[in-house]
Amino acid sequence: MAKITYIEHSGKEHVVDVANGLTVMEGARDNGIPGIEADCGGACACSTCHVYVDEAWVEKLPAKDMMEEDMLDFAYQPDPARSRLTCQIKVTDAVDGLVVHLPEKQI
Repeated sequence: MAKITYIEHSGKEHVVDVANGLTVMEGARDNGIPGIEADCGGACACSTCHVYVDEAWVEKLPAKDMMEEDMLDFAYQPDPARSRLTCQIKVTDAVDGLVVHLPEKQI
């Protein structure tokens, strides 16, 4: 179980416990976090679960694969260093305390 903090564009924080084995996107979906649409259901076929990873976590997460890099090209205002698709971040004990910032909108 990992505690994940989702911060809406407005600054409102949602701190939730997400079970190991799920993705950060599934944690948002299952807890009704606004701003994560996840239109493709986690297949890495859209960019509607885009977030900006808190700077303290950028180097701690596994690297993006080529498919995630390609999908981020379709995200709203992607940041080359901090943008991630939450469907591609698996929850493990290693991500306990992860903080992600939601963009103004998903496209």
